[in-house]
Amino acid sequence: MSIKYNNPQHSDNQANASSVGKQIVLEKYEKAALLDIVKEQYFAQLADTTDMPKNMGKSIKRFHWLPLLDDRNVNDQGIDAAGATIANGNLYGSSKDVGTINGKIPTLTEVGGRVNRVGYTRKVIEGTIQKMGFFYEFTEEALNFDTESELLGHMTREAMRGANEITEDIIQQELLQGAGVSVFTGAATSLATVSAEVEATASVLSYRDLQRLSVTLDENRCPKYTKVITGSRMVDTKTIPSARVLFIGSELENQVRNMVDAFNNPAFVPVEKYANAGTILNGEIGAVAQFRIVVVPEMMHWEAAGAVATTGKTKYRTGAGNKYNVYPAMVVGSEAFTTIGFQTGGGGKKWKMTTKMPGEAIADLSNPYGEIGFSSMKWYHGTMIQRPEWIAVLHSVAEL
Repeated sequence: MSIKYNNPQHSDNQANASSVGKQIVLEKYEKAALLDIVKEQYFAQLADTTDMPKNMGKSIKRFHWLPLLDDRNVNDQGIDAAGATIANGNLYGSSKDVGTINGKIPTLTEVGGRVNRVGYTRKVIEGTIQKMGFFYEFTEEALNFDTESELLGHMTREAMRGANEITEDIIQQELLQGAGVSVFTGAATSLATVSAEVEATASVLSYRDLQRLSVTLDENRCPKYTKVITGSRMVDTKTIPSARVLFIGSELENQVRNMVDAFNNPAFVPVEKYANAGTILNGEIGAVAQFRIVVVPEMMHWEAAGAVATTGKTKYRTGAGNKYNVYPAMVVGSEAFTTIGFQTGGGGKKWKMTTKMPGEAIADLSNPYGEIGFSSMKWYHGTMIQRPEWIAVLHSVAEL
């Protein structure tokens, strides 16, 4: 009869009890790692989570109904107040022009009639989950003779932190690619034209850029409140009023801190000077122009994607070929995206960790002496962009 080893992750489950006594318990390390992870979640703290039900495939689809008065609501149902067919099916769309609106108001006569028919448009949005995972190995001698007595526990903690960082990177990448608003600072019109050659037209992030972006997001009806997911298991919700969140990398932090407004007064308000601190986001350093600024240490950028720096030694960061690096400042409106999860480990845990200790129980042809144990990490993740027009990316250079 082979020796029965318990799964350390479920060491309190009698069905999985070991026949030779309890093995090393990793649960306390997992709990400690989860607390650390919460502090390192920058994008996930804004994400609602949609759970993928079993036996329903790996994709989730939703309908997004466009507003009645929206240029995107193009249909073949429109009839105006005079009974004439409207070419795009829309009354006056997103127009703010007084003359346009005045001529298309859906008025009715005394007898009514077959007039003012409107149509609707809905878009299908879709998200797909993927399975992620990695594993690492350790020997019996490492556990017995390494000078660090809690070696396995530390590896467990680092594995969970690594899984979280991978998830954060995936979310960040999908938000950058899914942004519906793309703005280039200075005179640039594309990544390849981002430059700081001429001071007056340099692609340097400014207070004015943030003001303009705020207007664009207002026009897109992006919410100014922000729902924040909190708690050690990321299930509690708090709301930050009158704020949108702007994510930047540490490369742009000094430029944001040094911003001045139209009157040449400091525009940056550090977080410690908030009149009412309320809920502070992970990584939040302060506020500028109705944006709460969150610094993400692992914020991505486009290496050497800008124009060539030809004016000699530049004070801005460059990459291969002396081309300017391009750095994003990204705004994510509340409920602009959701993550898709599938619980693999039960008990509300996102990650499933399996550990097999060295020993006779795992000895086979590939591990004949049972000297090598392993731990594996597995989880599912997907991101669904729900409102791309509520995600905006500013592109700029960054100071050295």
